[in-house]
Amino acid sequence: MIQIDMDCEGPITQNDNAFELCEAFLPRGGAFFSRVSRYDDFLADIEKRPGYKAGDTLKLVLPFLLAAGVNSQVMREFSFKTLVILPKAELMLSFLTSRFPTFIISTSYRPYLDALSVRTGFPAASIYCTELTGEIPAPTPQERSLLQELAMEIADQPVLDWPEHAVSIHDLSYEDQKLVERLNQIFWDILPSMPVAAACYAINTVGGAEKAVALQDSLLRTGNQAFQVLYAGDSITDVQALELVRKGGGVAVSFNGNGYAVRSCEYVCTGHTPVVIAAMAQVFEQKGKNGLNAMLQNGPLSGNDVLNVLAQNGVSSTLISCMEPYGPSFYLAKLNDAGMETALKRSEQVRKEVRGGRIAALG
Repeated sequence: MIQIDMDCEGPITQNDNAFELCEAFLPRGGAFFSRVSRYDDFLADIEKRPGYKAGDTLKLVLPFLLAAGVNSQVMREFSFKTLVILPKAELMLSFLTSRFPTFIISTSYRPYLDALSVRTGFPAASIYCTELTGEIPAPTPQERSLLQELAMEIADQPVLDWPEHAVSIHDLSYEDQKLVERLNQIFWDILPSMPVAAACYAINTVGGAEKAVALQDSLLRTGNQAFQVLYAGDSITDVQALELVRKGGGVAVSFNGNGYAVRSCEYVCTGHTPVVIAAMAQVFEQKGKNGLNAMLQNGPLSGNDVLNVLAQNGVSSTLISCMEPYGPSFYLAKLNDAGMETALKRSEQVRKEVRGGRIAALG
């Protein structure tokens, strides 16, 4: 039997919960989070800082949220109010969980995943995410004041940038090198001296390599191997999990993914509803990976051609009818058959349509 492992934000929900928390509770919080997220991309992808993984943004921003009074309970209440599930995603989850072992592997904080679990009925025991465990001391008034000052400083900075083929800090402009140096000072010299930040940094975020670890744990639970997995992700935090599945012979899907996800997957898929993932899973179950490849033997599919070919390959009429209103948004390609540039352009276009420009631009 196959199994399904998938990210949450992107393939299931529209939100970026950490971005939204910062925007709601910190002055200029959206600008602050966007800059920290870009710094996260630099640390994970360019510098490849030892011990740092994509998605550790969530522990970098956590001290600032705590200084603004955002504890687990506030996160939970906020998540219930703001949770936005993609069209027909609940039907997709119901279809998948009724047929296959299905797991959600998310970098997001546990309170957000709790909200998703309650809303959709998805079993909490099948969710891997960033747990806010351990004793985190409340910030002192002095720490709170300094964190607020630093948050404003970061929000006022320009967004880090680097050339497409950069491999080290020396490939950045002088101005961006100085910006990295200042961010390094803030996050690796100043913050660790605070007990509240030191406790936050001890949290294990489920991003990057940790998503691959969670995937491997899900395989231990099912007794399956990587070639029996369909994994759907959309961002830099999914790279290692996508690569593990792709190299293991499974079905590695970028769904409305950014450049990081598209370059790490084997199948590029877009749509305004993730029900198309359930359709791919049904073909994978019935005809194996060869069946998916046969669908795409003449090149990428787009629009209603995706629905027609899926129907011809045994996908249930229930799934097809759910997808029909969103026909023009679909695109399905096997990267061996489709040019990377075309696939990435289509994926980023639909990503912006589904999640909005600000969230879509995050790594």
